[in-house]
Amino acid sequence: MIFLTSKTRVTVSFVLCLAISSLTSGYATASVSRHSAGEVLLVYNANSPISAAIANDYAKKRSVTNIVVVHCIDSAVSSHNETISLADYTTEIAAPIKNYLAHHGGINFVVLTKGVPIRIDGGSTGSKGIGSNGNLQPSVDSYLAAIDYPTISGAIKISITGSGATGYGWLNRYWNAMVPFTHTAFGGYLVTRLDGYTQADAMSLVDRALSAEAGRGPYGKVLLDIQPDFGTDASVQPFPVSGDIASESAWGAWNADLAQAGSLLKSFGIPVDLDLSQTFVGNQSNLLGYFSWGSNDSHYTNLAYQSLSFAPGSIGDTAVSTSARTFLPTSGGQSLITDLIAHGITGVKGYTNEPLLQAVASPSVALDRYFSGFNLAECFYAASRFVGWEDIIIGDPLCCSSSSAIKSSRQPGIPPISEHRK
Repeated sequence: MIFLTSKTRVTVSFVLCLAISSLTSGYATASVSRHSAGEVLLVYNANSPISAAIANDYAKKRSVTNIVVVHCIDSAVSSHNETISLADYTTEIAAPIKNYLAHHGGINFVVLTKGVPIRIDGGSTGSKGIGSNGNLQPSVDSYLAAIDYPTISGAIKISITGSGATGYGWLNRYWNAMVPFTHTAFGGYLVTRLDGYTQADAMSLVDRALSAEAGRGPYGKVLLDIQPDFGTDASVQPFPVSGDIASESAWGAWNADLAQAGSLLKSFGIPVDLDLSQTFVGNQSNLLGYFSWGSNDSHYTNLAYQSLSFAPGSIGDTAVSTSARTFLPTSGGQSLITDLIAHGITGVKGYTNEPLLQAVASPSVALDRYFSGFNLAECFYAASRFVGWEDIIIGDPLCCSSSSAIKSSRQPGIPPISEHRK
């Protein structure tokens, strides 16, 4: 996914009549048990005033009492500090978290705050450039998510190679799960982060989550921006991964998953715009969800990307290799999820280094779970094939959508799905 020109583009007619496969949960009208603040462990960096302020704000708003204070470099002040050595990560971040978890049961979610580094240099998993003499560099968040995987019987570590990168990751034991997450049942933890360009951006993520749960709109639609130049692989979506990976999946597979997600949302009565045109869509407001190719879209414009805005409770992902390479202002390079945070999204997934397309969230799984009552962390982790890899998930893990309010806000006579082909 590093360079658009490395892919063969085949234009095909895209057929939307994808059947809703047996993977779907059917939970759209079912009740899913909600998790509590007592299951959340909040981690902040005492060396970062911004990290401490965000943590204090979150603890008050969510009544979180499980808190671990770490002392490490402050990633909120420089891009250099966004990467931490494995030795420092182990002693300064992992050790205090492990110690707390060893003495406190019932934790299922870990929340990191801006100021905690995003990338580890020297992990036992993670990716690096093929032929590089450098170290593997997983995200801090995904490494923590797999913190106990090496000790779990049956956990599977795989090699991952493709798109100019190589490395190792763990098969996510919660992948495509249809039940609420618990550490006891699945191992690992669901790790999310409160981050953005600014302290205010990070804090607003929690306000948006609370507004969503209260059913406060206004609500628009979910935008699924397919790029037909990449073709479509109409095999079963989302496709599973069970062993070592020798190459990146066809780009048409993610297009097919986007179309699958459109069919699901239509069946749920959630407003959705499945865009089948070559245009990179912009000028959309109050979006409930957003999945696109970002700057990998062959017709991408930054102007369109920057013109998007989001409703409370919105979630999304972009199929972009380094969409979470930094949470500080920068110029050049691929599109960043930090811009989506600044424009109002509530939960979003990104990648610190090259992840391969297989690592990008399955839109059909993420949206199915989210609009069926699962929380933000569960929907993204159920949609993610790997842990100990390059993933970062932004948002309050406890956030849940208010699908009933969304459905009732749709204007009479307006169909739940629209398609654009030209």
